[in-house]
Amino acid sequence: MPRFYIDPPAGDFVTLTGEDARHICRSLRMAVGETLILCDGAGTDYNGILRQADGTTATVEILSRQPSQTEPTVFIRLFQALPKGDKMEWILQKAVELGVSEVVPVLTERCISRPDEKSMDKKLARWQKIAVEAAKQCGRGHIPAVRPLVRFPEAAQMLGRMEKGLFFYEKGGLPLKEALRSHAGQIGIFIGAEGGFSPEEARLVQDAGAVCASLGSRILRCETAPLAALSAILYETGNF
Repeated sequence: MPRFYIDPPAGDFVTLTGEDARHICRSLRMAVGETLILCDGAGTDYNGILRQADGTTATVEILSRQPSQTEPTVFIRLFQALPKGDKMEWILQKAVELGVSEVVPVLTERCISRPDEKSMDKKLARWQKIAVEAAKQCGRGHIPAVRPLVRFPEAAQMLGRMEKGLFFYEKGGLPLKEALRSHAGQIGIFIGAEGGFSPEEARLVQDAGAVCASLGSRILRCETAPLAALSAILYETGNF
């Protein structure tokens, strides 16, 4: 069934405009009386029926509402050190498809990519757009937020405050299965860039209360590691 994202509705009727209205009228060629799903991007789905469509606007009557059934039962925040090039775009797209709840870009000691403030603002806008598009494509009930860039010390403190903070360190740590043995409804995962992490960063994050964890004996690329970690966590928590 067609699915569209909206702001939380104030009443029982919602008017879609722009690209969504054109998609309903021209691409899908939906007729008045057909049903569709609206989602507020914050975890609620709305079953609706098309009441009016003229090519530029589409009015939908909300018939019922219910919590989205497509969200994982665990909240996962990805702390991702800035990789080179456009790797972050690929990481974001796939992480959203898998079920990440939030992404925090981090500037670490060994990051090669170091955009200035103006460039970073543009990147954040593009990354959030990618997150929205990926959420639409896979039917997410929640649109993951891409947070502003933070430096390592702040990210370490944020990770340490989470119910379970996992720092994936290339020089070893607890096997992931063992690190996930105790239940947690909120998990933070920290992934490095191409150069990994420095010993000082590993010390800082452990002092903040996080746990060093391992994804196995092989060194994974920075764009592979977050997806491997997400997949394993979702499997271990019963979300696959």
